[in-house]
Amino acid sequence: MDFDDQLRRYFGTDDPAMIAPAALEAGVEKMRVDFGMEKDKGRRFALWSLMYLFGGAPDLDVAFDNEDDRNAARDFMDMMDKAGG
Repeated sequence: MDFDDQLRRYFGTDDPAMIAPAALEAGVEKMRVDFGMEKDKGRRFALWSLMYLFGGAPDLDVAFDNEDDRNAARDFMDMMDKAGG
């Protein structure tokens, strides 16, 4: 999954600063639908990560059945917190 491609797919632009509030809400909702239907573990994690970045990720216990996947998501969250701080 290419980040710019995903931005264009879900938000209609590859520039996060240009995402209008309504487009953000609609894009996150579309990601949630795609996440619920996605079977590939890697693609699911990538979608969850993108939803996390835009404030719309489901809780870890809802998103991931596997403890290793939940731990990987926690690691991602920690990395993002450190990068932003």
